[in-house]
Amino acid sequence: MQRIHLIATGGTIEKIYSEQRGSVENLESKIESYLKRLRLPDAEVDTTRLMNKDSLEMTEADRAQVLATVKSKLDAPIVITHGTDTMVETADVLGREIRDKTVVLTGAMVPYKFGSSDGLFNLGSALAFVQSLPCGVYVAMGGRVFDWSNVRKNRQTGTFEELSPLAT
Repeated sequence: MQRIHLIATGGTIEKIYSEQRGSVENLESKIESYLKRLRLPDAEVDTTRLMNKDSLEMTEADRAQVLATVKSKLDAPIVITHGTDTMVETADVLGREIRDKTVVLTGAMVPYKFGSSDGLFNLGSALAFVQSLPCGVYVAMGGRVFDWSNVRKNRQTGTFEELSPLAT
């Protein structure tokens, strides 16, 4: 059975709609709900709840904490759930330091409770990618995987895309 570390940092993938406040917020973890729905037959996912922040609120100290946690997980590939607004910045911090393991960052553009959330698909894709990619740091969104150094969030289209096509 393949072991995978999942590090949860918050972001839209874990946001819920608070009827009392009339807003979408990070209040509690939704990762376990996602994992139950995915029903992964051949993987053991070890979840670390690191923080529960909107990525716009993440600091350099938070990114350093993510990096230290990744470095401490020596025995298996890693998926990180993260807010999409600063996912690329965190991937950059990790990509400059991590060479000896496979790390995939993913998230969602639409919150969990909304029927059109892409979170379940993105998490399932990231779990598949992390088991098949070589060592390195990647961003997996919308069924695509990107190298950490060649990706950006296109805020106009609400998608992730390559900065420039890689030479073949």
